[in-house]
Amino acid sequence: MSGVAAAPNTAMTDRPRRGRLAVVMLSLAVATAANLAQVPALQAQSLTPEQVQSLAQAREETRIDMFRQAVAEAASKDAAIATFYQTNGYTPIWTGDSDADTARRRALMMAIAEAPAHGSPAARYDGPALMEAMRKARTPRELGLLEVELSRSLLRIARDLHSGILVPAEVDRGIVRKVTYQDRFSVLNAFSTSNPATFFRALAPATAEYNRLMKEKMRLEALMAVGGWGPTVGAKALKPGESGPDVIALRNRLVAMGYLDRSASVTYDGTIQAAVQTFQVDHGLTADGVAGASTLSELNIPVEDRLKSVIVAMERERWLGAERGKRHILVNLTDFQSKIIDDDKITFQTRSVIGAVDPAKRTPEFSDLMTYLEINPDWTVPTGIIQRDYLPALQRNPNALSHLQVTDARGRVIPRGNIDFSRYTARTFPYNLRQPPSRSNALGTVKFMFPNPYAIYLHDTPDKSLFSRESRAYSNGCVRLNDPHDFAYALLARQEADPKTFFDRILDSGTQTRVNLVEPVPVHLIYRTAFTNPKGRTNFRRDVYERDTKIWEALERAGVELRAVQG
Repeated sequence: MSGVAAAPNTAMTDRPRRGRLAVVMLSLAVATAANLAQVPALQAQSLTPEQVQSLAQAREETRIDMFRQAVAEAASKDAAIATFYQTNGYTPIWTGDSDADTARRRALMMAIAEAPAHGSPAARYDGPALMEAMRKARTPRELGLLEVELSRSLLRIARDLHSGILVPAEVDRGIVRKVTYQDRFSVLNAFSTSNPATFFRALAPATAEYNRLMKEKMRLEALMAVGGWGPTVGAKALKPGESGPDVIALRNRLVAMGYLDRSASVTYDGTIQAAVQTFQVDHGLTADGVAGASTLSELNIPVEDRLKSVIVAMERERWLGAERGKRHILVNLTDFQSKIIDDDKITFQTRSVIGAVDPAKRTPEFSDLMTYLEINPDWTVPTGIIQRDYLPALQRNPNALSHLQVTDARGRVIPRGNIDFSRYTARTFPYNLRQPPSRSNALGTVKFMFPNPYAIYLHDTPDKSLFSRESRAYSNGCVRLNDPHDFAYALLARQEADPKTFFDRILDSGTQTRVNLVEPVPVHLIYRTAFTNPKGRTNFRRDVYERDTKIWEALERAGVELRAVQG
């Protein structure tokens, strides 16, 4: 590939007018002679050394101008690329013959080749077409167009690896996560001054979770290459003490999955039962050691589907970006658990109830900062619930929902007898509904606040019956905690010598009290059907809202494919 010299200052050197005219005339003469294959003779017989030098300079300036024009033309529809080349004086970063240019080209092609390891589609960046263009580019115009195309490819793969291939909210409106996107001009600028290989390595999340997911992806791809986990289990249910071909199939599947050492047992014995229990824990099932219908359904899911979940989880981790925080609260909606995590270790966790499957009640995904908790909270009914459920009930019976106060915009309680509920629609209803603090309050005795535009928070509940269920999607959107007091003690332990006594004293007073956290804690409401443990197997969960199904379908449309990798 022909090199492109660094562009000089755009101002032409001052020369007498006659000198410029002489150079132009000489250029025309040489061009004519070239057609007659007489250039060497003409140069030797007609040009002085000074004229030859002037002619060479004119040719170089013309070549650079043609390169600049091609770059400007190709970059005209991309403000970041256009600004980058305007700023650097149209100096090429790809199409020169320097070692730095060669290293950049090599690093880009290597990143494209390695994109599938990140669950990104190599075809999206069309490496073969770029290679062909690099082989063929010769003229200044071809090199200018290639220069911009290589920069465009860099920006595309940099965004995909750093921030994800998809835009979350375009896949599902419940994914309201704010993704951090790098400034495209800054990407080009940083790349042009960095070690290119190091630059590409730093693009993907450097989180422990992302690295563990990559390893799991490789493991599942290797399993695909050898046929997965073997035959499925045909029985509808199996329990300890049974024997026969289905028990052997169960045993073999558990062995292939790594839950059971090689065994010749044909009976559902204690060893198989323990393996089933471990499998159930890893898949969010009731760990009773009985291979019932739901357990066998999860056990028979093929390796290809588990691989899809891992690839989706990697995309989601790119949306999340940086580490979650040395101390953070993690609510994985598919896991129905809320956890406090310190230095990648779970220090507290409790069962949770999340938003119902009804699209209007699903818990959204986002991150925010928990700044305070409220003991003995009141409950101001969210507008959506009033419009959807409570106003119709009040229109049928003004005395319904007697545990709720009707308040105006200033918080004053309005007697129900003064209100004609039938006059209002969902859009024109001017009042709020409030439940005062009490042990029977819908929010229970404490709520944990990370103020956000979605009115989502963690809270207690007087209804404890739902926590014993395997699937716990029943709330109006907020996250209910099974052990809210212990959760509060764990949070307050960093600022109170005796957090339990401190909390209980306020609780017993019955007074609505806000307690600020001295150290606000990041809260991450995530949705992962595949996630890892620092020391253990990858866990899998059901796609309760079918969001991951949508993400995988969108990734497929973007060109992501499953691949079986040997070894």
